[in-house]
Amino acid sequence: MLVPLYEAVYERLEVGPATRLLGLACGSGLALLLAAGRGAAVTGVDASRPERLALARERLLPDTPRVTSGGVPGGQGPRGAGTAVPDGRPPCGGRDGARVRAAARLLDGSPRDAAGAETAAYNLVTVFEPIGCLAGDSEGLGELLADALPRTVRGAAVVLAGWGPPERCATSSVLRVATKLADPLRSARSWRPARRDDLEEVAQRAGLKPDGSGRVACPFGYADVDSAVRGLLSTGLFDAAIAATDAKQVDKELAEALHPHRRPDGTVWMPNVFRYLVARVP
Repeated sequence: MLVPLYEAVYERLEVGPATRLLGLACGSGLALLLAAGRGAAVTGVDASRPERLALARERLLPDTPRVTSGGVPGGQGPRGAGTAVPDGRPPCGGRDGARVRAAARLLDGSPRDAAGAETAAYNLVTVFEPIGCLAGDSEGLGELLADALPRTVRGAAVVLAGWGPPERCATSSVLRVATKLADPLRSARSWRPARRDDLEEVAQRAGLKPDGSGRVACPFGYADVDSAVRGLLSTGLFDAAIAATDAKQVDKELAEALHPHRRPDGTVWMPNVFRYLVARVP
């Protein structure tokens, strides 16, 4: 869903073989996969979603001979780390003819686990999990950045991403279901509307210097309502709602909220705009 955002950032920063990228909260690894397709050396860390990190391992571990749009299952390495060098054929989403020239590392832990005597300092740090979608998420991100920045070179780019204005994000009306059902667990992983200066505030608290920003259209499209429900539930934004009520109730209300976005052919289409901020390590 956020592929246009990843590609816009990578084009702007000219991500390629000279890039040493650290992806924080890397999730299922699609953003890492696209960077690796450009020749970047990538490291992903994520301690909160083991099932999504398992998918990233399927995409990037050594015995995955070729990466396809669905990911080719391969044997999983030990918990906490993996190294991937696909066979040189273009990965999903990479440029035509692009080759993965560098190893990828996946770590179940914190940025501290990405350090090592043999590890060169990173010149790009990305946080593509949108800021402003989870209550309290910016505080946790501050801790991640505090651990990550000492492992970067001076002048390294740090990319933060966030939802655009609610009036430009059709998905906002659907995600309000998460907030409504999560009460009284509003401090948990429940959605909240983005604020105008979310990204800048996080960068300022981390001691970073803003160096440009942009907006990217990232529509969410699904084959039908059931697919949309499954896709949105996989984000984790409805976890608190499920804990506060039950899965069937969340499914029902989420499906109802999706109906205004259903097109005559049965597909679900929600136009959205996301923001990103590029900041620099002083």
